[in-house]
Amino acid sequence: MIIALPDTTTAKISSALLRARRNAGSPAMGMVLTLLVVCDEKEYESALKAAMEAGREHPARILLIVTATGRTASLDAELRIGEGTPGEVVVLRMRGPLASHPASVVRPLLLPDSPVVIWWPGKAPVKGANDELASLSVRRVTDAAASKRPLAELKARALDYQPGDTDLSWTRLTRWRALLAAALDQYPARISAATVEGERNSPSADLLAAWLQSCLKVKVARKITHGPGLTAVRMTTAAGDIAITRSDGLLASYTVPGQPERLVALKRRETTDLITEELRRMDDDDVYAHALLALQRYKEGASPARTAAARPSAKKAASTRAVASETVSAGQARQAAGRKTAPAKRAPATKKAPAKKAAAKTSSPAPAPAKKAAAKKSAPARKAAAKAPARKRAATKTAAGQEG
Repeated sequence: MIIALPDTTTAKISSALLRARRNAGSPAMGMVLTLLVVCDEKEYESALKAAMEAGREHPARILLIVTATGRTASLDAELRIGEGTPGEVVVLRMRGPLASHPASVVRPLLLPDSPVVIWWPGKAPVKGANDELASLSVRRVTDAAASKRPLAELKARALDYQPGDTDLSWTRLTRWRALLAAALDQYPARISAATVEGERNSPSADLLAAWLQSCLKVKVARKITHGPGLTAVRMTTAAGDIAITRSDGLLASYTVPGQPERLVALKRRETTDLITEELRRMDDDDVYAHALLALQRYKEGASPARTAAARPSAKKAASTRAVASETVSAGQARQAAGRKTAPAKRAPATKKAPAKKAAAKTSSPAPAPAKKAAAKKSAPARKAAAKAPARKRAATKTAAGQEG
């Protein structure tokens, strides 16, 4: 069922969604999240296909936001429910000034009490933390490989990292990392060097090289090949190389010293599979954050030990500013330690207080004879004492107490 709503409002869209669900015979669709897809007209078809295929595993309300330029603010909507459509699909075409503030349109259409994930199939905002739609989501998915300058885009993602961010360049490495971990489990030898081979503009190859150098704590070389994408990873041991090579983008050759060569299915995955994988988790990807921080140090030519130190804790904002935040945290810890030791210095004073009270109690009966002696004074002496200044009387009393 496809419902077109030209020149509409969010209230009309919500009413049309409710009527469509009732007509379909299922008022509750069992959707688990809201997926926001921000793209332009060129990316519309492929983004819609990938989002709908991912929705078959994760039923969701898919809000496809297509922005366009124009002077007049207008909102056109297209609803797709039922007949092979998982969940609900709402295509929102915004033009004019309305496209500059899409959150005002999207916010009333979000599913209540469910997570929100946003995906940019193409160009992502430079400052994701300041983006209106990004502030509504718990996970933010970008794709550096889809930009004109993938390596520069990945660097921008590293500089602007926030907990909850991820990039499909990292998702493409899931099977590679699993194979490398399995190889080291089967042949637990000491790695002396490693090499990552791939295309010049492959952000996945750079990420893998930085991640390997930080984990293995050895120098990882980066070699340029004709691709496609990532083509080989070699880890050098005393008995030979542990190698995974994939020259055609379909099958990989898996080699371990002392064992026969094996072929492993390692096909380059479509965007649909990558998005489906990312929708399986709603928590922060701390390993990706570690890889981004290691990538910056790897690009600066840092030593393997310094690259390996790029491992932020899971509870901190693992960004390129993690080193500075850790320094600030250390200063705060020292201040907290200083505050904790301060009561220890005041403790002896509190313990001496009862001793003073005891001394006061033992010396309190002594001033009684002084008062009796004062009572025996003549009347003129008492008048003179009454006319004395208050400060002198206080001094007289203090002296009398000290003498007593």
